[in-house]
Amino acid sequence: MPPWHRALALLIAGLVAGLGWWAVYNRGAKLVSIKAAASSGKHMPYGSTTGHALLQIITVAMGSPLGREVAPREIAALLTQRLTGWAGITGEEAKILLGCGAGAGLAAVYNVPLGGAVFALEVLILRLDPRSILMALASSCIAAMLAWSVLGDVPQYHIPDFTLSAPLLVLCVLAAPVIGLAGHGFARLTAAARKNMRTDGRLIRRCLVVFTLVGLAAMAFPQLPGNGKGPIQLGLESALPLHLALALLGLKVAAIAGALWAGAEGGVLTPGLTVGALLSTLLVLGWNLVLPAVPAGAFALVGAAAFLGVSMEMPFTAVALMFGFTRVGQDFLVPLILTAALASATSRAVPLVQTALANRRAPAPEGETAI
Repeated sequence: MPPWHRALALLIAGLVAGLGWWAVYNRGAKLVSIKAAASSGKHMPYGSTTGHALLQIITVAMGSPLGREVAPREIAALLTQRLTGWAGITGEEAKILLGCGAGAGLAAVYNVPLGGAVFALEVLILRLDPRSILMALASSCIAAMLAWSVLGDVPQYHIPDFTLSAPLLVLCVLAAPVIGLAGHGFARLTAAARKNMRTDGRLIRRCLVVFTLVGLAAMAFPQLPGNGKGPIQLGLESALPLHLALALLGLKVAAIAGALWAGAEGGVLTPGLTVGALLSTLLVLGWNLVLPAVPAGAFALVGAAAFLGVSMEMPFTAVALMFGFTRVGQDFLVPLILTAALASATSRAVPLVQTALANRRAPAPEGETAI
């Protein structure tokens, strides 16, 4: 493909994204998120939600730097809400089923039955009673098995035969705080970008500008467009040189934040995995310069899961998803869980440290002496 084709495709994607989401926000019923529907029982509007999901799928296929994983969850949640309404199911049971439906949508699209169930429990249902656990597991497993007839029972990513080693575990412990801080910063960046998006005519102009810039960058870096599956696969195969990983990391973060600021919609699950894999590749390549070598792909796998867990505040889901995405050996659950736990603990400590520092800098009340 000639490089200018990538730029043209992204320009068209920007036009589709801008006009499409402007129409959704200004001509359709107000959108209701899955979390809002699960927590409050609000009804997700059929037309706006369907258009919202279709736009995500179309723009990601055209090169949007965001993920497509929100779309199947939204459609699954919408259908679940309609079915529970027809069946006369209300109250807490309807909320649990809605969460199970959204998790099942994720499980079916990515063939991650355990990941879909854990996502539903950790992010949407927010409870671990036996009934909720069984419902989430059953719905995600059924959805994944039904998808096998179309998509086949294959993992999302293919990996070499990694082996657990002492240097890898040491690197996981030492690098986890760095990943935790980076994931925390990435979450704040994407939240700020979403907060500053606009739904008026500026949305169209912003999408055109941002997607065009991504397209121009893609002329030199063809791995940049899309949700990031390509760079993740390269990272897992230890096929990313230092200069390419560094360039893609900066460009990918800028593209994701820019697209969200512009008003485009999509998930940050796969993009978050991409950023985590690129960051982890840089860390392990630096480690390998002076210390006992660690397979770059092995640490990219572990670090990507930890980064995702921090950036989306779902460490259990991140571990389950990466385990399902790659079907890595069972012994790799040790570094996966260890790194995710340490990285999440680091991220959760950031607000506490900031509060403590702010209190130390605050002047003592008049009439009191600071000790």
